[in-house]
Amino acid sequence: MSDSDDDVPTLSAHTLAALQDFYHETRTRPDQDRMESDPFAVGAVEEDWRMSQFWYSDETAALLAEEVVREAGEGGRIACVSAPSVYQKLKQGVVDGSDRVSAFVLEYDRRFATYADDFIFYDYNEPLSLPSCVAPQSFDIVLADPPYLSEECLSKVAKTIKYLSKGKVLLCTGAIMENVAKELLDVKMCSFLPKHNRNLSNEFRCFINYPSSLLWS
Repeated sequence: MSDSDDDVPTLSAHTLAALQDFYHETRTRPDQDRMESDPFAVGAVEEDWRMSQFWYSDETAALLAEEVVREAGEGGRIACVSAPSVYQKLKQGVVDGSDRVSAFVLEYDRRFATYADDFIFYDYNEPLSLPSCVAPQSFDIVLADPPYLSEECLSKVAKTIKYLSKGKVLLCTGAIMENVAKELLDVKMCSFLPKHNRNLSNEFRCFINYPSSLLWS
């Protein structure tokens, strides 16, 4: 990884402008009004530490959303496995091209059922227990953020990823899972450092199995 500022992934001009407009608008409204008027805002559903929920910062969620839109292509299908903040950013309309893809959120937390047909209940302990409407290899890219930093959890989530994905995988997890992730999914670590709204004690990284100029693999 280079120390040069030129090597730091940046949001597209369209996404950056849209985020700035969003920030200006949210700063002028009370928090409750903001959640009611924008159900797709990151944080509209509060984190629940009992379910190991830690939402990405707006900038990280937007950059990851931009990445999966690019890789899915026009008309593509995106699965966000235990990564609701990326799904929310895709639906917010701040990412260029997000209106030309389909996105779904696979989550154990039924509060996300408010997203209707985009919500798919998911328990990583039953990695292949999915609705019959979810066909194998039906997603152009799968972005997954396993809830726990353990080989057992990642192994089960990997089964889900392999079932869902046509090939492309973007895994977000702790750096300590690098060897296990490589063994299970043949992914490699990116230099991009994702950020969360709350500081995590473990170093967090992204792993992919395809060439990416945005994440600088």
